[in-house]
Amino acid sequence: MADIIPELYVVGAGPGDPDLLTLKAFKVLQTAAVVLYDNLANEALLKMTPLSCECIYVGKKPYGDYTPQEVIHALILEKAFTRGRVVRLKGGDPYVFGRGFEEILFARANGIATHYVPGISSMQGLGFEDIPLTHRLVSEGIWMLTGTKKDGSLTADLRLAMQSNSTVVIYMGLKKAPEIAAAYRNMGQGDTPAAIVQHLTLPQQKVAVGQVQHLPELVASQGITYPALIVIGEVVALAHNVPATAGPPDYARALATRP
Repeated sequence: MADIIPELYVVGAGPGDPDLLTLKAFKVLQTAAVVLYDNLANEALLKMTPLSCECIYVGKKPYGDYTPQEVIHALILEKAFTRGRVVRLKGGDPYVFGRGFEEILFARANGIATHYVPGISSMQGLGFEDIPLTHRLVSEGIWMLTGTKKDGSLTADLRLAMQSNSTVVIYMGLKKAPEIAAAYRNMGQGDTPAAIVQHLTLPQQKVAVGQVQHLPELVASQGITYPALIVIGEVVALAHNVPATAGPPDYARALATRP
C-alpha cells in the first residue's frame, strides 16, 4: 500500500452553476480522498468525486447552524493524515470572504502540503443579470465589502466607498439592508441604482432592482433571503429600468446606447 501523502486543496466551487467550475478544480475533485464542503458549494459537484471519496458537510449558514472553524481544522488534520488528499470545497472563491487562507495556514503549520485553486466569485456572476462590475464612463473601479464585520457591525469602509465613482458590491449584507439604505440617504445618494440577487447563476435565482434607499422594500418584494449579494452603482441602470442619478460627462449617452 502506497504511503499516504497529507495534502489540502482549497478549491473554489464558483457562484453556483456546476458548469462554472474551473477545469483544474474538476481534475482535483476527481482525485479527492475526502471533500469538506460548504453550504454554498453546489452538491452536484460531489458527483465528480471517486466512489471511494468521503464527502463531509461543514457548512456555515448565516445566522443559523454552523460548523465551528475549530471542527473544520480538526477534520483537515485528521483526514489529511489518514486519507491523503483533502479537498476543502468552498462557494465562490475561497479567498474572497471565505477564510480559505486561514485553512491554508493551519494546514501548513501542521505539516500538510497545501494548494489553492481559485473559483469564480459570486460577484462575477452578476454579469448573468446584465450587471457589469465596471463600465466605461460609469464606474472607475470596484469596492468589494463585507456587510457584517466580526463584531456584527456594518463596515465603516462603506462610507469611503460611497465617496468614489466605483461599483460597490456587498457580501453578507442582507441583514444590514436598512442600515445600508440609511447610510446612502444620509449622504444624499439614496437614488443610486441597486440590485439584490439571491442564488446567482442557479435556476431558483431571484433579483430585485431599484434605488438603494429602498433596499429593505426590494428584499421583501421578491422574498429574498440568504445567500444574497448587494450591488450598488450606476452599472445597475445600464440594462435595468432604474431612475439614473447624475453621472459623469456623457453618462446620458452611455445609457442611451444600452440594449
